[in-house]
Amino acid sequence: MEEKYKQQPANCIKVVLFGPESTGKTTLSRQLARYYNSVWVPEYAREYLQNKWNDERKTCEPEDLLPIAEGQIKLENKLAQKTDSVLICDTDLLETKVYSEAYYLGSCDPTLEKYALENSYDLYFLTYIDTPWEADDLRDKPEHRKEMFDAFHDTLLKYKKPFVLLKGDKRARLETAIKHIDNLLNPKE
Repeated sequence: MEEKYKQQPANCIKVVLFGPESTGKTTLSRQLARYYNSVWVPEYAREYLQNKWNDERKTCEPEDLLPIAEGQIKLENKLAQKTDSVLICDTDLLETKVYSEAYYLGSCDPTLEKYALENSYDLYFLTYIDTPWEADDLRDKPEHRKEMFDAFHDTLLKYKKPFVLLKGDKRARLETAIKHIDNLLNPKE
């Protein structure tokens, strides 16, 4: 049963855009996939929660997190088979864990936590909050951007995940990300 949250083996490097909402993760994911002529894994939660909002006018609830995690990893596993270079992930289960803890009094479903920590990636790109806030139906905490950024940063440190902080405009972020992905694709001997 729990296998549906597990990463499948893949013959590619995996990088994750990681950070608070409205910090440019989707834009950069698309740019990187285009640059590397590869694929990117969209954030499954956006579609799932937008549909829920459109149908019921309800936001995310704790019981939504496992279906979101299942949909995210299913999408990642499927798209990972379509590249042998680099897979750009707009998010991962660790991000879902951070949101769970931030929104639901520090709690996280044990199954979600297990796979958030077990699934692995070659590099995380932590997106800083120096981009303009863009409101939509799902984004709801513009006044808590710094606290959310700190939660993401602290999570990467706590679990010893390899990461690079991305700051600045779109061009600066893209150039920094490309430099680090190139180093993964062509490691110096």
